[in-house]
Amino acid sequence: MKMYILIKETVPNNLVPVVAAHASLACYKKFEEDGDMENWINSIFRKVVCKVNDIEFENSKTETKNLILTESALNNEEVCIVFCPRKEYSKQFKYFRMWTPNVE
Repeated sequence: MKMYILIKETVPNNLVPVVAAHASLACYKKFEEDGDMENWINSIFRKVVCKVNDIEFENSKTETKNLILTESALNNEEVCIVFCPRKEYSKQFKYFRMWTPNVE
């Protein structure tokens, strides 16, 4: 089981760790009584952090059991969508890029 955390590619590198941490905790709090979350929390806690563009971000909103986060430092812009852990995700998740810092 994995928790996917999708962060917009426009989020500055220095905010990504904070956004990911908030996402993981907020997702746990929202879904703590969900059976999939209970299984995940009692296992290995796998998380996958990906960077997505605006189109990928919008398309991922159609997936179930998600939570969208905003960032006050970025004018309350939507910056992240996190999904309650599950065994299987739709095909689009195979194509999301793993998050790595933007090299400037």
